Amino acid sequence: MRYWAAAKAAAGTAEEPYAAATLAEALDAARSAHAANPEFARVLLRCSFLVDGDPVGTRDHQTVALAEGGTVEVLPPFAGG
Repeated sequence: MRYWAAAKAAAGTAEEPYAAATLAEALDAARSAHAANPEFARVLLRCSFLVDGDPVGTRDHQTVALAEGGTVEVLPPFAGG
């Protein structure tokens, strides 16, 4: 899982591995790993996600399958050009 901007700041790292079959499982694992920092969970609520480069959009995170060795990009809202 790769974190960007506010998600990176809240996680305290740019990326970390998770063993998960779905995006929902990966996010649950990430929330558990960062349970001591409630800001992390708040940031995740505002994020969008890319799975292996494909936008998740409004799909249910339980239906988004993850490939072994794949990448989840965690993208908080940001401004800029």
